[in-house]
Amino acid sequence: MGQEKYIHCTINGIPCEVVEGSTILEAAQQIYLKIPTLCKHPDLVATGACGICIVRVKGMASLPRACTTPVEEGMEIITHDEEIVNVRKTVLELILSTHPNSCLTCGRNQSCELQQLASDFAIRESAFAPFLPNLPVDRSTGSLIFEFDKCIKCGRCVYVCQEMQGVWALSFLNRGMNTRMAPAGDIELAEAPCVRCGQCSAHCPTGAIIELDETAEVWQLLHNPDYHVVVQIAPSVRVTVGEEFGFPPGTNLTGQIYAVLRRLGFDAIFDTNFAADVTIMEEASEFVERFVHDKGILPLITSCCPSWVDFMEKMYPDFIPHFSSTKSPQQILGVLAKTYYSAKKNIDPSRIKVISIMPCTAKKYELTRSHEMYASGYKDVDIALTTRELARMIRQSGIDFAKLPPEKADSILGEYSGAGTAFGYTGGVMEAALRTAQFFLTGSKMPRLEFAEIRGLKGVKEASLNFNGKEIRVAVAHGLGHVSDVLERVREAKARGEILYHFIEVMACPGGCIGGGGQPYGITNEVRKKRIEGLYQDDRSQKVRCSHENEEVQELYRSFLEKPLSEKAHQLLHTTYHARPIYRR
Repeated sequence: MGQEKYIHCTINGIPCEVVEGSTILEAAQQIYLKIPTLCKHPDLVATGACGICIVRVKGMASLPRACTTPVEEGMEIITHDEEIVNVRKTVLELILSTHPNSCLTCGRNQSCELQQLASDFAIRESAFAPFLPNLPVDRSTGSLIFEFDKCIKCGRCVYVCQEMQGVWALSFLNRGMNTRMAPAGDIELAEAPCVRCGQCSAHCPTGAIIELDETAEVWQLLHNPDYHVVVQIAPSVRVTVGEEFGFPPGTNLTGQIYAVLRRLGFDAIFDTNFAADVTIMEEASEFVERFVHDKGILPLITSCCPSWVDFMEKMYPDFIPHFSSTKSPQQILGVLAKTYYSAKKNIDPSRIKVISIMPCTAKKYELTRSHEMYASGYKDVDIALTTRELARMIRQSGIDFAKLPPEKADSILGEYSGAGTAFGYTGGVMEAALRTAQFFLTGSKMPRLEFAEIRGLKGVKEASLNFNGKEIRVAVAHGLGHVSDVLERVREAKARGEILYHFIEVMACPGGCIGGGGQPYGITNEVRKKRIEGLYQDDRSQKVRCSHENEEVQELYRSFLEKPLSEKAHQLLHTTYHARPIYRR
């Protein structure tokens, strides 16, 4: 690789040296200058759509946009002067004239980028007559709420949906003042190819796209003495919820989360990591059955991500035979709470309500997706809350979360291995499965438990491993936009009679669950890396790091499930998939 070329400029009179190709926005950040932006997001290609980041460049007649203008040698740039600030303020006032003045009742109140800019520019009154289209709110998905009147036409959600995720559920309709974001064909979102991943919500700067808030329903259950309300927390939530309370990304607050959930009134505190260990027992056994005993076709593809399952059923139904039939950890914990735990504690399962705290908006959809999600005889998981919803409940309660001493989860469904934690990041499900599959294949402990080849934020990661002389080729893809490339190559190999990979992990969201659509706002790759490192550390800190060594999981199989892939395990822990039309009518 050639050496990077540096170019020089001055910004507000300050000399600056940047790598060739850097934008004015990036150059300003290097010398600790903040140019305001609204449409720009670190994950996305800059479009200059909002026009707020305008600057002055000596020799240019117009005011270029800092996010899209590359620095040239010798440029003299001014980022703030009276005219520039007034133009930015006018642009904001025009945007606000087409935006509802409903901050107090908005889901993004105090976390809205538009609201923050309006405050920064001291906008206290309307400068222009309001022009509101009064479009209907779309609640059709049961996971996400689209309030189209709050859209500022920045284009982030459209880019995320089309380019990053490859779903194409959203597009721009009409032109000029009538331009708006909507599903193609102006249909309801539930009728579009939407897979409810929530990445549009995670990248939206305003309250135009938010998750369906179900905290009121959970409070009602907690206040009803007729119910025994239990809760589970997903692997990634432990290193993300702290961001809502001022902790750095990646801070592991597992014990504090257990403590606050008890104080909120939950009758039992469980951990989805336990169910992740159970998922691995079943999924690793499935892999061995296919790889060694030819019972099923290869590659085996993971299925614990509901957005990915939705995407596959709509876009790639020919891959259904490749899918692991093992349910996601959320659903496994739910069914075990209403069968195994219910029997152990002698509690009528009709009284048990299971609440899950998830990083994902699609987990709300997963609760309803098929009859197998009622394997206990009841709805296995009753309500799924996002990380953001949990934070709201904590704030409503008045509990000083940051000062709580850590506590432990309840036994039976609370103990977990480092492999269970690994489910929270891209490559983690694969790594966890390989730890146990190697033991099932060889009967010996794995010589190494970490696989650098499938870690990190590269969109597609590949590795070739050797287990007792057997080569196992694996792939990991995260962000749905990368998945299609992998599946097309698998198809081409199948047409030649070849098996390209033996095992594939897919996560819909970039970074895996740590970047889920229900996580705290402000996601960037730097934040993803810090969250992932927090989970790496949690994995390394566990005395037990392999799912098959979890003693509570061993007891579950001894006393209840018999063995992985038993008839009872299939009845309770496995599901089926069905081809579905891309557009629902």
